[in-house]
Amino acid sequence: MADLLPLFKQLWLVWLVLLFAGIVVWTMWPGNRARFDRAARIPFEEDR
Repeated sequence: MADLLPLFKQLWLVWLVLLFAGIVVWTMWPGNRARFDRAARIPFEEDR
């Protein structure tokens, strides 16, 4: 089991990098732009 520890550490790093890349791609995807633009304007809307 001790010899698998470095492998698990590397896989954990790969998993986090892939997760980060997936989130970046999802936020930059053209179809999501309108949703994020609306969310970005929320703090500037007047209370109703």
